[in-house]
Amino acid sequence: MRIVISDDAKALGVNSADFVAESINAAIKDHGSARVVFSTGASQLTMIEELIKRDVDWSKVDMFHLDEYVDLPETHIASFRKYLKERFINKVNLRSANLVDGTPEGIKALTEKLRSAPIDIGLIGIGENAHIAFNDPPADFDTKEAYIIVNLNDTCKRQQVREGWFATVDDVPKQAVSMTVYQILQCRQIISVVPYAVKADAIAKTLHNDVTNTIPATIMKGHDDFHIFVDKDSYAKVDEEKIVTVNGKSCTIIRA
Repeated sequence: MRIVISDDAKALGVNSADFVAESINAAIKDHGSARVVFSTGASQLTMIEELIKRDVDWSKVDMFHLDEYVDLPETHIASFRKYLKERFINKVNLRSANLVDGTPEGIKALTEKLRSAPIDIGLIGIGENAHIAFNDPPADFDTKEAYIIVNLNDTCKRQQVREGWFATVDDVPKQAVSMTVYQILQCRQIISVVPYAVKADAIAKTLHNDVTNTIPATIMKGHDDFHIFVDKDSYAKVDEEKIVTVNGKSCTIIRA
């Protein structure tokens, strides 16, 4: 596990985008192409804004998508398909963009595409309740499916309202199609971009605890190639003496 601490969200965006671009370019060099899973949400904005400026041959990149609300039209401001198209897909020349359409019927076809070859990089955000994708606590660590339909808990719904995607908690869809924890862990490399003070509790819980499905993000600490980018605000509640590593993994802390 490698923790990279930036001064603020803007610097985090620059530092994480540099690293993501290097990883994509390395995958292209090694395999001739790169397969990358993208997260969405407010926490990913500064990284995506910077990433599209980097020197990457996007025509050799296949993009996959973590999650989408069930039965939410793409025209809705909260649609992750809308988010990705407007902020990323329409601004680069991807080889392919494979999106979660928010329907149970779409899961099979997307799973086949996702599992047709290894995923090189997973850009996996961490929610205020320490969820990864929409795997809210207690997350299902056992299923081997690629995508499942999940029920969103109240903490997750409140986050969506605070970030401005919905007017009230009642407006947030009750369910979402989410990549599973198992499938996330199949990525060759996992990069988590997690700025802002609202994520401070989630980051502290993730780093201070052993693996538990009540803090879903803890499971990424057992991955062989896990990198977490934070800013001073999201890292503010971490006591470095209390950081717990798992499976004998080391922890490197870098102040960028």
